[in-house]
Amino acid sequence: MSDWPKHLPAQPQLGDELPKPELKEETLRYLALRRSLTAAQLGEPGPSPEERDALLAMAARVPDHRRVHPFRFLVFEGEARRAFGDVLVQAFQQQKGEATDEALEIERSRFERAPLVVAVISKVDIAHKTPEWEQILTAGAVAQNLLIAAGAAGYGAQWLTEWYAYDDHVRSALGLADHERVVGFLYIGTATEAPKERPRIEASALTDYWTAPRHRD
Repeated sequence: MSDWPKHLPAQPQLGDELPKPELKEETLRYLALRRSLTAAQLGEPGPSPEERDALLAMAARVPDHRRVHPFRFLVFEGEARRAFGDVLVQAFQQQKGEATDEALEIERSRFERAPLVVAVISKVDIAHKTPEWEQILTAGAVAQNLLIAAGAAGYGAQWLTEWYAYDDHVRSALGLADHERVVGFLYIGTATEAPKERPRIEASALTDYWTAPRHRD
């Protein structure tokens, strides 16, 4: 079992002076080559409890306007993954009616595709003066942080929603309040193969540069 969490700095306290930004070539290289694996490409072992907790702590270090903390985690490990598969089967049957045994087993085993599954939940505080959209973006940043942290820790990961993120039966089983939504299910485990690059659009094709409008005399 890796002991990398032991080498991490302690969580800083309010008002602590943090390091100034500095060149981190290893981080830049990782981001330049970052690629998700599929859940089917993940296997044992998964993060240890200490590693899991460290990953969640890093995931939570996101921009958060006015410190609303508009997110939370739901962790699925061990037998809980199979037990939640029963919830997915019930929801699938409610949606589809008749289904083959093979189709039901696919649904039942979804959370067993990786040793660790973390649901990132958006929980917007409607009454707070921070705009709803900003709170939702914070929760999305949490999921991306977790994806990046898992990869930096040597694990493969995939961020998925799939049909069950939007199903009312599943939402109820997750204990979601009316204002809560699933940002994604993060599947985390050991990569069973190397990822391959996928087609991408050049960033330059997605970029414009604003210029001030010219005023006519």
